[in-house]
Amino acid sequence: MPLHDTILLFQTVLATGLACWLSIAAINNLHAFHGAVWAIGNTMRMDPLRQDPTVETPLLRRASRSLTLHRLALLVVLALQLAAAIAAWTGVALFVSAGISDALPWLNLALCAMAAFLLLMHIGGLWFGYWIAQESLQTTHLVLLLFTLSLFFLFNARL
Repeated sequence: MPLHDTILLFQTVLATGLACWLSIAAINNLHAFHGAVWAIGNTMRMDPLRQDPTVETPLLRRASRSLTLHRLALLVVLALQLAAAIAAWTGVALFVSAGISDALPWLNLALCAMAAFLLLMHIGGLWFGYWIAQESLQTTHLVLLLFTLSLFFLFNARL
């Protein structure tokens, strides 16, 4: 098999995996909406900072107990996840039928929406001090953002 074909196969596998991942993320947030609102609210209420050992910080003044804001935050993330999933599946369909050049704008759009919701999670997490007591959540968001960047470079690399 020629090198160029194996690269295209690798890109196809990763594009399909991206579309699946984004779809499952959106489906999970739709299916378990109330649980996801609670998880976002947990960070926005800054509950982890109040658990033993309690962390006293002036940042606690930023805590938000508004269920409406928690829902709104999830709805924004969910809208971006759905847009990303639709764009990714469109890219995969075009990749298979027409090739990478037709698929690339859609895959880049999917990655842009993914980067947007991940950056919103980073910004929100930074605002609500999640690096203090939710290090694994912050690490997960960072790894996903690095994954997004690596896919962008993989899809857009010209060999």
